[in-house]
Amino acid sequence: MLSWIAALLTGIFSAHLAQRLCFPYFWKDALYLMKVIRYGARLESYKRSSRVVTVIDRFVQQAQRIPEKAFVVYEGVNYTYGELEARSNRVARVFQDAVRKGDTVALLMSNEPDFIAVWFGFCKLGCAVAFLNTNIKPRSLLHCLTCCGAKLLVVGADLLDTLEEILPGLREDGVSVWCLSTASARPDVHSLLDQIERASHEPVPAERRSVTCLKTPTLYIFTSGTTGLPKAAVITHLQSLKAAAGFWAYGGTGSDVIYTPLPLYHSAASLVGIGGTIELGATCVLKKKFSASQFWNDCRKHNVTIFQYIGELCRYLCNQPVAENEKDHRVLMGVGNGLRQDVWREFLRRFGEIRMCEIYGSTEGNLCFMNHVGKIGAVGRSNFFYKLIFKYDLVKYDLIRDEPARDHNGFCQHVQKGETGLLLSKICSQSPFFGYAGNKQLTEKKILRNVFVKGDAYFNTGDLMAEDEDNFICFKDRVGDTFRWKGENVATTEVTEILGLVDFIQEVNVYGVQVPGNEGRAGMAAVIVRPECTFDGKKLFNIVLKELPSYARPLFIRLQESMEMTSTFKQQKFSLVESGFNPSSISDPLFFLDYTEKSYIPLTSSVYDSILNAQKKV
Repeated sequence: MLSWIAALLTGIFSAHLAQRLCFPYFWKDALYLMKVIRYGARLESYKRSSRVVTVIDRFVQQAQRIPEKAFVVYEGVNYTYGELEARSNRVARVFQDAVRKGDTVALLMSNEPDFIAVWFGFCKLGCAVAFLNTNIKPRSLLHCLTCCGAKLLVVGADLLDTLEEILPGLREDGVSVWCLSTASARPDVHSLLDQIERASHEPVPAERRSVTCLKTPTLYIFTSGTTGLPKAAVITHLQSLKAAAGFWAYGGTGSDVIYTPLPLYHSAASLVGIGGTIELGATCVLKKKFSASQFWNDCRKHNVTIFQYIGELCRYLCNQPVAENEKDHRVLMGVGNGLRQDVWREFLRRFGEIRMCEIYGSTEGNLCFMNHVGKIGAVGRSNFFYKLIFKYDLVKYDLIRDEPARDHNGFCQHVQKGETGLLLSKICSQSPFFGYAGNKQLTEKKILRNVFVKGDAYFNTGDLMAEDEDNFICFKDRVGDTFRWKGENVATTEVTEILGLVDFIQEVNVYGVQVPGNEGRAGMAAVIVRPECTFDGKKLFNIVLKELPSYARPLFIRLQESMEMTSTFKQQKFSLVESGFNPSSISDPLFFLDYTEKSYIPLTSSVYDSILNAQKKV
């Protein structure tokens, strides 16, 4: 008997040792996979029953279950689930006769509790809501309203002045403008706060918001993709429910306090942050705007356990002066994306062993990776079973031609383990791609067809990735006409169009260059000046300041006599990107966007050194 017990224990120990040596992530993978399957079964039940429990339904449930619990903490004031439920009901009552189920309304608001109340109020009326980026310029805003079909716009009181020059155009287009104020001095703008206060807090019938299909649009979130003006990514209830499971998948609970300093018009803050808070029944500390100097004091004050980030945010925190109490906090987890390896390590060294949970996925994409193991530098992890559920591939990419490499049969080619390739995600019933509102051509441009067999279709992420021998997935770079700077996507076509309006510029080629010590790529433009003109740094400064948001303004200008073209007559960017902005290695005249001088100034070696030493702000 003892020999049998000893043999059994030896076998168990050997199996455990073999698992630790050969499959070190087995249990973490298994636990994560079980969560994915469990949540997927819940979504599948919605399909079969034709009764979808949306994020708004979940919020109403939580408001009934925990009405007195703080849902949002904003500028030191607690707003309970019950209070925001009643507030959103009032919003719905104000507009119940002004909109119909299926209409689209637009929000132009900064972070505040009423952003959520207005959002939820319209959702209770069965409307889709378009979130407008508060940095966009008037020309882009008009475009956004047109492409999503919004005929009603709610604007925050602090942003109303930004609409001044386009209010007549909005009136001509039949767009009703409402401001979150108690009164309005403009005849073409309606005040909203006074009407909310007078409205009933009784809920509108639940049938008004009910949906029977997960693929029904609920939001439009604008992204500066690969071309031109912002694109309205269609966010369905399927996508919003998946995003709301993010904190839960990483082990979040109702006792967590979540710190959200990111703008609510971004999917990270709204879908993952607010949606995830609702799913858990937790509390969200909402910041109007991120402040590196106030971050840890806020975390200590509110007993924050989870915070949301982008890579830039963590770098800003690491650049703060060292403080004696910077490890004195209750933060256990950070959830976000874009965290560089060096910043990740420095962040942990400075602020303690916080579990950093990377999530990879674009707003409009049909694929998500989660680094549930926590390996530094990885955006996600895959395995055999995950690949059965989510069909993705890494294919060879021709950087010179700026397109996927194809074999003699015209099909894409898989990369080897550890090799960098373009990430593609198969479009199928399990992973649909809903595209962009208002323009089928933009949607089609994100789809690659006949990838491995005739007739197949894949979503083109535009990201170069690599998957190592242990199935960890790492981000390498972005391709095409988009780069990322200050946490925002910059569309080179839009910047090119603005620079092309300058009278002394003949031709423009916009691209992104790496600036040491900074995430993403800073904007740079190769420019040909018209023969009869000269370069005017002050004039160009004034134009980009007026027409472009701060993150899209080219930091560097390179004057050229001719543009290098590809064999297919496309502007060549690869060699420009590779050469960067170092004046010692570039013979062309270079200029730098200097806010102190209010001009593009010559980029000399001393200016270049001051940029690298962080003496000049970028």
